[in-house]
Amino acid sequence: MINDSTLNAKRLEDIRQFVRDIAIPAEAQVVRDNQIPEDIVQIMRERGYFGWSIPLEYGGAGMTTEELALANMELSKAATAFRARAGTNTGIGAESIIQDGTPEQKREWLPKLASGEVTGCLALTEPDAGSDATALKTSAIPVASGGTQQWRINGTKRYITNAPLAELFTVFARTDPDDLSHRGISAFLIPRHTPGLSTGPEHRKMGQSGSPVSEVYLHDVLASSEQIVGGIPGKGFATAMKTLNKQRINLAALCIGPAMRLLDEALVHVKKREQFGKPIAEFQLVQAMLAESQVEISAARSLVLETARARDNGEDVTTQASICKYYASEMCGRVADRVVQIFGGAGYCADIGGPIEMLYRDVRLFRLYEGTSQIHLLNIAKRIMK
Repeated sequence: MINDSTLNAKRLEDIRQFVRDIAIPAEAQVVRDNQIPEDIVQIMRERGYFGWSIPLEYGGAGMTTEELALANMELSKAATAFRARAGTNTGIGAESIIQDGTPEQKREWLPKLASGEVTGCLALTEPDAGSDATALKTSAIPVASGGTQQWRINGTKRYITNAPLAELFTVFARTDPDDLSHRGISAFLIPRHTPGLSTGPEHRKMGQSGSPVSEVYLHDVLASSEQIVGGIPGKGFATAMKTLNKQRINLAALCIGPAMRLLDEALVHVKKREQFGKPIAEFQLVQAMLAESQVEISAARSLVLETARARDNGEDVTTQASICKYYASEMCGRVADRVVQIFGGAGYCADIGGPIEMLYRDVRLFRLYEGTSQIHLLNIAKRIMK
């Protein structure tokens, strides 16, 4: 059984020190400038944060699913932008290649992703294809080019994390126009410099400042069959599901860090904030909100680590991954709401309540991406009724 000590104490303390001494002190600057200072990004590269989940043979840390969950819980105690900056490389931006890439694709891209030289992103969602991912309209039409099979790709992707700064795009497109099911979808590895690929302006968002999100435009982009993940057309949706199964465990872990941070902030606040002549920590209704938060955080943490261990043991965790993502993201939202309530007006004001207002807005997105809470409930119901 893996526990916290498996992710050796030195590595965990390195992450905690980064969060405590570098990331948290820079949060206000990240919010103000809407970007992480490049010198901090370089520190993350040098500490190996971009390669956590990438196999050792390609320059990564080769973390297990459980080790990655533990690391993500620590890193996500800082503003979401820090996790997101390296998170696509330790998650959806690299996992498709790790899962199904050809040996050549792994050798070409994984070392660059592990070092942070290249930032990857997953381009799946479209204006009319969100929860129903198989409804995507991006097309990849075969064209002849000097005897080499190529594909002309056209379409638009939306809400793509790190798209404005990514150098590698895993683009999902329909390669079989006659098959509107998941079997007609393929995944392509498209470098940014490819003619016809461009990204839109960064979206203005409710929260998560410093984590850029934009549309991706593909206009007559030419890609070879060697750029299809795994080299075989029609396998893209299966690749996406493998990637998202792991990412949903990652995201569940990423919901736990902010919840822990919020509770820690609340515990400090209730001991010094006084009303009616005594600290509000002495009021039972306040104590109830603190206790409920601790219970839910502990339950989510146990659930995520149990599911991560199961995946590491080779078990099918499709249902459990959905349960993790649903419960942890909803839990984080409830904890954030309670903590704002505990802080009162200070929790609503960015210049008084410290990080509370920022974290409250940041965590709202957790219940939307990588499958909305409602989609996960439907997925869970379908699978348990089989």
